[in-house]
Amino acid sequence: MIELVVWKNGAAGHKFIASFSGGKDSVLALYKAMKVGEAVGLIVMLEEEGKRSRSHGMPPELIFAQANSIGLPVFTAASSWTDYEKEFISLLEKAKDQGAEVLVTGDLDMPAHGCWHDKVTKNAGLKLGMPLWNMNHREAVEEFINLGFVTIIVTVNLSLGMREEDLGRTLTHDYVQELIARGIDPCGEGGEFHTTVIDGPLFKHPIPVRKSEIHKDGEYAFLPLELGQRVGNCGA
Repeated sequence: MIELVVWKNGAAGHKFIASFSGGKDSVLALYKAMKVGEAVGLIVMLEEEGKRSRSHGMPPELIFAQANSIGLPVFTAASSWTDYEKEFISLLEKAKDQGAEVLVTGDLDMPAHGCWHDKVTKNAGLKLGMPLWNMNHREAVEEFINLGFVTIIVTVNLSLGMREEDLGRTLTHDYVQELIARGIDPCGEGGEFHTTVIDGPLFKHPIPVRKSEIHKDGEYAFLPLELGQRVGNCGA
């Protein structure tokens, strides 16, 4: 049985490893979990070449900058889809060796039983925590914005109502209203868009980014972000 009550009811004292994409849902889930438990690190899976993350296609240096600003180590592995599950479980086992009891994910709509994360956590001897599970999508986004997180749209699916002009926009309450009016899930749970978080209450300092040239691949359009130069002395 999935261990969700520890997060839903606010029970404290559990150490956890968080599956981390660098996007809004994984960051909000991490924020909520850190309120009631202790993080031992972040899991980030990379493509075979190790040049991009599997989830959002982010360069590793940008993810490591996020992790550094949050103050957590990264558990990472490069893998093909063929060995993805094996590598992921291996990272879970390493986190368990460092005290992790729970894997935290940013899933909102996963089934209570039988989902992939349920399978891999059981294989590794961990429990599964989904702090955003069954949240209303609009409420989840509005909570994220109200907390002061800043996130940029970096990937859009042009076949699902998103536009190239959406790339680079920041999620705000007005923009959420616009997305809903356009018939788009404000969480992007249907694959409409992905985001990269660059600031908020988890971060010791904002993540400086440079926007690269937009490119397209079939029905998708992407705005690659590169790590910029942090200005001033904002701490370690």
